[in-house]
Amino acid sequence: MAKVFNRGPRMPQKPVELEHRINDLIRVPEVRIIGDALEELSEKLGEKIEPGIYPTRKALIWAEDLQLDLIEISPNANPPVCRITDYNKFLYQKKKRDKELKSNSVKTVIKEIRFGPNTDDHDLDFKIKHAISFLKEGSKVKAYVQFKGRAIVFQDRGQLLLLKFLKEIEEFGVADSLPKMEGRRMIVMVSPKKVAPKKKE
Repeated sequence: MAKVFNRGPRMPQKPVELEHRINDLIRVPEVRIIGDALEELSEKLGEKIEPGIYPTRKALIWAEDLQLDLIEISPNANPPVCRITDYNKFLYQKKKRDKELKSNSVKTVIKEIRFGPNTDDHDLDFKIKHAISFLKEGSKVKAYVQFKGRAIVFQDRGQLLLLKFLKEIEEFGVADSLPKMEGRRMIVMVSPKKVAPKKKE
């Protein structure tokens, strides 16, 4: 019953490369069956068929009774996991899901803002404006205080500086966590915040 050939009218049969093993191409003695088709199968047989492990021969008979395909979806599982459904429909839904995942996966850009423990207010304001512009364009901001030499003793000063920085940009970004030390740097990661559109009066 394996669909390994094109069946166009009056066309010579040509083998088709399949993405999955289906039907008679599944040679293992038993498989784990999952999927919604088991409900339809239960109604047809008049008994409750639960997801679980069954002989491959029995699963193939079930698929044939429903005029569907037995599809191996997790070949490396023990035993392999299979689903009973129409193979063409299965491929269409898989391609649709893959396309949605691809469109939703936006590459995250990280911009760095560097401070010293003695950064003055003027320099802080300048860097806050930069950070806000980065967040507005959808980039993440990695803000850190670099401690050089003996300046490492001023960690409290660095923390206060980063907390003040976070307070000034809170309308546009939210910290992933509190500032923390990594080596000789105190770092905080900030993700852009979605700003709700203003209501029209």
